[in-house]
Amino acid sequence: MALRDELLKSIWHAFTALDVDKSGKVSKSQLKVLSHSLYTVMKIPHDPVALEEHFKDDDEGPVSNQGYMPYLNKFILDKVTDNFDRQDFNKMCWTLCYRKNMQQSHLLISNDDAFKIWCIFNFLSEDRYPLIVVTEEIEYFLRKLTEAIKGSWVEERFEDYKLQLDSTQQCLNAWELIKLVGSGHFSKGMDLQTLSMGISEVYQELILDVLKQGYIMKKGHKRKNWTERWFVLKPNLISYYVGEDLAHKKGDILLDGNCIVESLQDKEGKKCLFLIKSSIKSFEISVSDKKKKQEWIQAIQICVSLLRMGRPAPHREARQKRRDLRLRQQAEQEELELRMRELQTANEAKQQELENMRKALEEAAANAAEEEQRRLQTQTELHDRYRMDLEREKMVRQQMEEQVAQKSTELEQYLQRVRELEDMYRQLEDALEDERRARQDEEIVRKLQTRLLEEEATKRAELEQIHLQQQQAISETEAEKQELERERLAKESALQAAMIQLENLEQERQGALEQYQTVMKKLEDAANKTKTWKHKVAEHEGMLRLIQPGSKGPTLITNWGPAAFSDAELSLREKKWQKMKNQVSEAQ
Repeated sequence: MALRDELLKSIWHAFTALDVDKSGKVSKSQLKVLSHSLYTVMKIPHDPVALEEHFKDDDEGPVSNQGYMPYLNKFILDKVTDNFDRQDFNKMCWTLCYRKNMQQSHLLISNDDAFKIWCIFNFLSEDRYPLIVVTEEIEYFLRKLTEAIKGSWVEERFEDYKLQLDSTQQCLNAWELIKLVGSGHFSKGMDLQTLSMGISEVYQELILDVLKQGYIMKKGHKRKNWTERWFVLKPNLISYYVGEDLAHKKGDILLDGNCIVESLQDKEGKKCLFLIKSSIKSFEISVSDKKKKQEWIQAIQICVSLLRMGRPAPHREARQKRRDLRLRQQAEQEELELRMRELQTANEAKQQELENMRKALEEAAANAAEEEQRRLQTQTELHDRYRMDLEREKMVRQQMEEQVAQKSTELEQYLQRVRELEDMYRQLEDALEDERRARQDEEIVRKLQTRLLEEEATKRAELEQIHLQQQQAISETEAEKQELERERLAKESALQAAMIQLENLEQERQGALEQYQTVMKKLEDAANKTKTWKHKVAEHEGMLRLIQPGSKGPTLITNWGPAAFSDAELSLREKKWQKMKNQVSEAQ
């Protein structure tokens, strides 16, 4: 049913374009051409005699839209299937109607852009004829267009434009909408190419059901190589092409409620991978960044969810919701108007009722005046009779007053006794109340004393515990103090012993140093004597060389030459030095 309604809108444009004199009728020859074109573009078997048979009783004169509708439904729309190119169908209807209705010389957009706006108008228009688009849908389209061209929406400009529309109309036809967009009123400052691209983007979304498109990488099934393709996502399939011009289609990925989209780990040098599992086969996809990956996965999952729930594309569902809302608002408005009319009728009836009541009151007032006159006359007659009765009653009243005075005296005495009893009763109640309060105060004081005694006992136990802890801490502290004092005395004794040993070592070192200096002095004197002797021998005997006995054992060598002590003396000195070193270490 939705397909039939959409097709009828385009056909209505074509039919009204053939109505040259705007009489609501088209000649049969023009209807033949229109029908033949519809047969061809919608791929329906052509029946050349069906039109003649249908209008055989009306051979002369044009045929109205109402007269053409039964033929259109029976021989064309009832046979149509969704296997034809919808864009070719729209192009054919557009070709028949745009030359008559559109003034292209005053527009800033191309004929192709005007055609796309015409298709968008058919999509957004109401399901009643003549076709119009309401202000809500105009605002929706202009907002989508502004978003597509990356512009900023100015609410005040659109509000001003709405005020310019006819207050009773508040709508536009297709050619007025094309003129509105083509005049650039809502795209001032925008490049014409940018405007054209924005119109194409909105057209692809609303008419071609393109939910998302862009270049992404796809892994091949045979060669397993990665190729960049232009992907186009629609509600029930994903088509991929060589380029964005859609000239060479490479394949489709059919979507259904059982399709799965899941993220993959990076591999083969490719990042941002995800997998599309259809009922036929799986496709590995790679995009440029994580944001695009999330957007594609989310868009495909939305399509799968819609297919699983049997719901249409989001923009078509949103359009239906807006229409349903307008219908509800219209029904509520009609209901409100009906209630207002009912209230007006009820108000008029109430006014008539009040008028009748006013007349009735006037009649009642006249009757009341007559009745008052009769009452006054009767009252005069009764006045005399009442005066005589009054005198008799006066005598009786005096007698009664005397009796009442006597009774009043007795009553006063009785009341005095009652008041005295009441005072005694109140005093008794006050005494009982004081006693009750005294008992309550006594109970409160007793409970307070009990609580204070319990708290005092608790505090006393806590203080005893704290006292015991303090005594224990003092004992422990005293023991630690004595131990530290013993350690300090031991360390001072060790320090004094070490100091004594250090002084002894210093004295021994000083003695050794003095011995060393003495030995060095002797050695220097001996060396000088030897040098003098050698010089003398060389002078007197020439080059005579002294022969001295060699050493029988190994000679100890020091930094100053052969050592002046034997191995036994060296061993003794080493033992003495090691002993001194151990004593110093123990003292420290």
